[in-house]
Amino acid sequence: MPIAIVGRRAFQSLAAGCSVLSRSSLQRTTRGGSLLGASCHNRKLAQHAAAHQNGRCDPRDPQQYIDREKEYGAHNYEPLPVVLERGRGVHVWDVAGKKYYDFLSAYSAVNQGHCHPRIVQALIQQASNLGLTSRAFYNSELGSFEEYITKMFGYDKVLPMNTGVEAGETAVKLARRWAYAVKGVPEGRARVVFAAGNFWGRTLAAISTSTDPSSYSGFGPFMPGFDIVPYDDLPALERALSHPDTAAFMVEPIQGENGVVVPSDGYLAGAKRLCEENRALLVVDEVQTGLGRTGTLLASDREAVRPDIVVLGKALSGGTYPVSAVLADDEVMMLLRPGEHGSTYGGNPVAARVATQALKVVQEENLADNAERQGQVLREALGRMQSPLVATVRGRGLLNAIVLHQGTRPTAWEVCEELAVNGLLAKPTQGNVIRLAPPLCISDDEMAECIEIILKTFSSLTIDTH
Repeated sequence: MPIAIVGRRAFQSLAAGCSVLSRSSLQRTTRGGSLLGASCHNRKLAQHAAAHQNGRCDPRDPQQYIDREKEYGAHNYEPLPVVLERGRGVHVWDVAGKKYYDFLSAYSAVNQGHCHPRIVQALIQQASNLGLTSRAFYNSELGSFEEYITKMFGYDKVLPMNTGVEAGETAVKLARRWAYAVKGVPEGRARVVFAAGNFWGRTLAAISTSTDPSSYSGFGPFMPGFDIVPYDDLPALERALSHPDTAAFMVEPIQGENGVVVPSDGYLAGAKRLCEENRALLVVDEVQTGLGRTGTLLASDREAVRPDIVVLGKALSGGTYPVSAVLADDEVMMLLRPGEHGSTYGGNPVAARVATQALKVVQEENLADNAERQGQVLREALGRMQSPLVATVRGRGLLNAIVLHQGTRPTAWEVCEELAVNGLLAKPTQGNVIRLAPPLCISDDEMAECIEIILKTFSSLTIDTH
């Protein structure tokens, strides 16, 4: 039977005949040693191409899809070697028909669950009627979305964009404009403060704020006007905000890509107080943490903090369409004039209708409450796990992580391979952290089964702590 994931268990049966393992998968499985030469890899590519051309490809063979991506696509991602073709709710299926629990949720883009019928129906209906007008004309859906989202979150205005990083860039532009027009910072001198370990995308502005060499190395020169302070360090933030040219502090309530780093209680409230005292804006990046993910509608709600600017994305479409948004009051948003910022696709009728339905699902299905409850169940169960591999378990709501001790084997990547073999998909971050973030619609029985899979996987591992 063809397999759809290549892990350590599958290695022996596959290596001998240059079967369906890609070269990179072999290198990972053998811990750095490639058993198959480039000629074998290239020959297999040619065989797959010929079979596809002649109509002889087995659609259940995952390696053909992996090889095709590697042959024709840029190598800027390193996915786990599993090929997915279908999703519903908390589950996804690979091309061989194997069913998995999705514990990544496309980095929190599918909070509502895969292919939520209400969201998909909104997408189909609107795409069949009118897809794009650009913002050169009004469309019949955008105003309804703008009214719904601003009333839902309690802000005067929204500026719709497409991706999370676009929304982050929009927030930085708004903060700079506010600094010049309202605070009186001299033109060209506005500064925005960020926390070390941040991640909000890979544009030049975003990597100019990064402290991760894999994000910024080889891409300079970088954008000026950004200051970086340690995360969860209010005295350091106070020093940075005291600079008279500081426009804003942009921060994630929980740092997802940095390993689900949860700050001390009161950190966000303290940041808000310091921003007010120093006449700077608080910009909260809720792209991953918002829309119920951490157990409240916004992660900032937990400390009753009202940011000056809120950045949303990912689950704003339930994983069906790129939609992001920036929320602010008139004092900030109305500083933009026609022609100074925009996007051809931002605010298009499909995005507007899909996002409205996605927001309604979050509210009407009480996904934030379920995330809070299920997250507590998950952390309590994993916290009782006795494994010399595990350093700690942390998180809020359904944004959680298992942190492994540094230098132990198996690695986080290898653990994720074993989890996949057992029917649960997760992805490592920061080398030794396994992020656990299922769709927020997960039921009690489904969570119980997932906990059993995780515990079974860890109990079966042969651990090397040297």
